[in-house]
Amino acid sequence: MRVQGPETGQPMPRLEGKVAIITGGASGIGRESAILFAGEGARVVVADLDPAGGGETVDAVTAAGGDAAFVRVDVSRAGDVEDMVAAAEERFGCVNVIFNNAGIFPDSDGSVVATPEDVWDAVIDVNLKGVFLGCKYGVPALLRAGGGSIINTASFVALVGSATSQIAYTASKGGVLAMTREIAVEFARRNIRANAICPGPVDTPLLRAILSVPEERQRRMVHVPSGRPALAREIAQAALFLASDESSYVNGATFTVDGGLTSAYVTPL
Repeated sequence: MRVQGPETGQPMPRLEGKVAIITGGASGIGRESAILFAGEGARVVVADLDPAGGGETVDAVTAAGGDAAFVRVDVSRAGDVEDMVAAAEERFGCVNVIFNNAGIFPDSDGSVVATPEDVWDAVIDVNLKGVFLGCKYGVPALLRAGGGSIINTASFVALVGSATSQIAYTASKGGVLAMTREIAVEFARRNIRANAICPGPVDTPLLRAILSVPEERQRRMVHVPSGRPALAREIAQAALFLASDESSYVNGATFTVDGGLTSAYVTPL
């Protein structure tokens, strides 16, 4: 239930007074989350390796009346992530929400017998080590602020197996789930919550290219009860809930937002 403002009687913004760091904020789920969080009252640090895309996200936030700043970061580099958190505290005074959302999915990430070792290393560095570093340097900032919310982007592929393999990506996302649970338990009594979102297929340029091939679309969408991929904003809505005090008793959860994919044995005709 949203709290009403004392004067207007209207619902108060769900992230009023909070500061949120969003990695991978230059596009997709990260961009939609930045816009959505700012619209609910948060001041947002848009963190990404892409300054052009990050600047576009900041522009979108400010055009809507929000407050955002861009920080260039390679989430696989400890110094970059430490500097990102320091920049957020310097600019906005504290950090209340960390959304570790940055990730990669190279075309050459495939079967365990075919994926090159350097591709494995790159995916693990960004998708898993990047979340580790976000928590390593983010948790002390949350503690300085009196607590807060950590949201880590995993994936439905961490919950099911697939013959269209992406072994490094799948392994990295499984690691994110395990790490999130451990952090949630360790810091629960220090007013920090940690939860993982497991999106299903999301409408991105990469997925659009795959789904443009009829047999590939059929192979994937046949498993999705809704028959369509998610919109990035639909995943951002889940992140907003986990960032807000509405989820104050949600901790260590695997929040599956997949249109029913992982619940389906067969789908509607």
